[in-house]
Amino acid sequence: MQPTVVLVSVFAIFIPALILPGPDFIGVVRSSMTRGARAGLLTAVGVSIGLGFYATLGLAGLSAVLVRFEWLAWLIRVAGGAYLVYLGIKLLFAKPETVELDGQARGGNPLLFGLGVTLTNPKAIVLFASVFATSVTAATPGWLMATMIALVMASSLIWYSIVSLFMSSAPVMRSFGRARHWIERMAGACFILIGGRILADSRNPLTP
Repeated sequence: MQPTVVLVSVFAIFIPALILPGPDFIGVVRSSMTRGARAGLLTAVGVSIGLGFYATLGLAGLSAVLVRFEWLAWLIRVAGGAYLVYLGIKLLFAKPETVELDGQARGGNPLLFGLGVTLTNPKAIVLFASVFATSVTAATPGWLMATMIALVMASSLIWYSIVSLFMSSAPVMRSFGRARHWIERMAGACFILIGGRILADSRNPLTP
């Protein structure tokens, strides 16, 4: 299969999945609207690194290992779901005075926050496995795989940077400035729901 055909077939699936709101989107929005553009962009970088890591694992065939060893898939999903629930509870009960716009303010490192949100979403590796499985074979050259990983990180960084800059823009911040604490709570509730769903699905077969 020609490299151009491989790239088009892979990213025709990945890009729509990237744009659809999920834990990564919520994390970037939360950082941008409560801590400003710098924190939002750092969160976007963390998310992109996490997606690049999962893309690498997908190309390495880790999904096949998880399908074969169901206990490992269960453990990963339980740990990831539990972390998202913990993070959601922490945001849900955050005190208003801890919600600041300064990227150096309390609330943790935004880059690590974005990385953590992405890495605790076990569905991400299944997505990459299903995408790559349609186009990547043992004969696919290493440079093409490296190109796909780089494009995954670049496209996610571009998309979430756009989201961050929009959500942290002056008009948006003026409109939602007084609601920053409630944005934290809404993000927390979303993380709890997503984490709870992952925990509820942990006994089911790991499928895309």
